[in-house]
Amino acid sequence: MNELPPYDSLLLVSFGGPEGQDEVMPFLENVLRGKNVPRERMLEVAEHYAHFGGVSPINQHNRELMAAIDGELKAAGIDLPIYWGNRNWKPYIAETLQQMKDDGRQRSLAFFTSMFSCYSGCRQYREDIIAARAEVGEGAPIVEKVRMGFNHPGFIAALADNVRKAAAAIKVTPESTKLMFTAHSIPMGMADNCDYEKQLRESSRLVAEACGATDWELVFQSRSGPPSQPWLEPDVLDAISEMDEKRKLTSLVVMPIGFVSDHMEVMFDLDEEAAEQCKERGIPMARACSVGTHPDFVSMIRGLVQERLGTLDEKPALGNFGPWHDVCPKDCCQYTPRRPVAAGAGIPS
Repeated sequence: MNELPPYDSLLLVSFGGPEGQDEVMPFLENVLRGKNVPRERMLEVAEHYAHFGGVSPINQHNRELMAAIDGELKAAGIDLPIYWGNRNWKPYIAETLQQMKDDGRQRSLAFFTSMFSCYSGCRQYREDIIAARAEVGEGAPIVEKVRMGFNHPGFIAALADNVRKAAAAIKVTPESTKLMFTAHSIPMGMADNCDYEKQLRESSRLVAEACGATDWELVFQSRSGPPSQPWLEPDVLDAISEMDEKRKLTSLVVMPIGFVSDHMEVMFDLDEEAAEQCKERGIPMARACSVGTHPDFVSMIRGLVQERLGTLDEKPALGNFGPWHDVCPKDCCQYTPRRPVAAGAGIPS
């Protein structure tokens, strides 16, 4: 058996997003290729981008994250050049792997901008990498992902810090406010074959515990399947209405725990729709920032890399599940849609 070469690079793997109005429809066509989605729905999603000049923040966020990771690695004496590839927009994963091959890279670690296990957040990215390596052909670098960090102390600390800051912005404390954690909804057919919901609930519990919040709930956003197709619920807007009608909400902090950066869905679904609903109901609301380039989150990424380099003996993990696996089992997060998936099934950009 041939010995594997040492790790010589780090690949940041993400979803991608348009950076101008002329890129919006081609981007959405990439996302929805092969899916039976009415054009009207595509145009509806495109309108969300029009609110922001057709620019998704996700690409710039990834550039900032790359810079932060690079500084963190260098400070720790780790020499791993960082590359970046997207599933649905430039720079595409295959283009990046070709560049890595041209640069002489042979074996790379990968960090996915998704902290929770499901088909669209993990397995599909692994399939994208396999397809990209086949496209590049002989000499394409080997790519191995680091483990999911949903219960890593660094991830939890960053989220708890951002919850505290959001609560302070509306002059409340985490202990005295309603706290909603939101994540992208997915079809039940996908949820039933992965640990997505279980991981989200554990992360939410850990963050609430870390910041002293006792009145918290996990809700979902951005569902886009037909009414006949069950998705994870409750929807954030429905949840706000129902809770406010049961007992008047005096304040609300919303934390997009399922998203690594404040990208399009966070901005539209929460900063516009949820904020408007709260305004109409007279509920003081603050939306907590996602982890972004929070120092604790960036430190976590460095730690996950060190684990795989063999320079960190421990694998920190909080709560009930311990550290997640480094290598995904063969049947991990399998998903075959039973019916066509509608627009938005994983448009986190």
